[in-house]
Amino acid sequence: KITGDTIPVDEKTLCYTRKEPIGVCACIIPWNFPLLMQAWKIAPALACGNTVVLKTSEKTPLSALHVCKLIKEAGFPPGVVNVVNGYGVPTGEYLARHRDVSKIAFTGSTAVGHQMLKISSETNLKRVSLELGGKSPMIVFDDADLETALATAHMGQFLNQGQVCCASSRVFVQEGVYEKFVQEVVKRAHDIKLGSFTDGPVEQGPQVDKKQYDKVLGYIKKGKKEGAKILTGGGPSGLKGYFIQPTVFVDVTDDMTIAKEEIFGPVMCIFKFRTEEEVIKQANNTLYGLAAIIVSRNVARAMSVANQIQAGTVWINTYGTFDSNIPFGGYKESGHGRDKGKESLDCWLETKTVVIPME
Repeated sequence: KITGDTIPVDEKTLCYTRKEPIGVCACIIPWNFPLLMQAWKIAPALACGNTVVLKTSEKTPLSALHVCKLIKEAGFPPGVVNVVNGYGVPTGEYLARHRDVSKIAFTGSTAVGHQMLKISSETNLKRVSLELGGKSPMIVFDDADLETALATAHMGQFLNQGQVCCASSRVFVQEGVYEKFVQEVVKRAHDIKLGSFTDGPVEQGPQVDKKQYDKVLGYIKKGKKEGAKILTGGGPSGLKGYFIQPTVFVDVTDDMTIAKEEIFGPVMCIFKFRTEEEVIKQANNTLYGLAAIIVSRNVARAMSVANQIQAGTVWINTYGTFDSNIPFGGYKESGHGRDKGKESLDCWLETKTVVIPME
């Protein structure tokens, strides 16, 4: 429920706040989860009384057109939800620069997020909320349930071909369980079935396009060049299309490119650690702060570590819980503002303060 507050000032003053719509909101969404991202943006925007101009990625434009058809059938007046298709430049940039747009909600790369803030500062200082990239750490302590750790790491990195902003791409494993964990996680990665959904049950499909395919292979090549060791995968799958072998690196150091930059592909980097203090420092040694995973039977310790991790979401002994009531967003260069949950409503509302003297 959207409400303002009554604020006590003194016995002679009535003061209250009211929440008001921002106005025209431009929502720019990525290609990796297009239908989900539409729901995360459109629903709160409309609930707060705004109108929406939605720009989809040029790589995945069709689902939004069908959603618009359903919105029309549901009885929304014309002009409340609008869809424009096109590339980031010029279409996305035009929306960001338009002075009749009062807010931009952008999900995508950190580089483009920087541009959104820059454009806002150059035009009408429109509100900007950003859900950007990540290099999320997963911490596996010696006392972790091994099956939970393996299943979580596997899903956390290889879901959707690794094209997930909160993928657990940096896996820190305590030395006591390191060898066993690496052995098992490599086996699971090696056994992933690749193919098209038309081929029947498969676990991993192709990368979204050739550009992303080449980018991921470039990171794999750079990882090898900088001294990391590949235990499985490491190249094209041999299938027709943009399929990349699930790849697991070990002997990765914090200064390597694959440890610092978002790869957005099926590439897992595994690190060995000794102490809790050491791994907290390593986990936070990144420009990003979108999510993190902690696996330990000692929930008190896991909660203590979670409090010290610089990330918007921390999963303990699980991964990928995305209930609509749970806020999602990042620290640092993973963005600001939140999708979902009551916290997200603040991104779509203005607060007006009203003060009245009571005679």
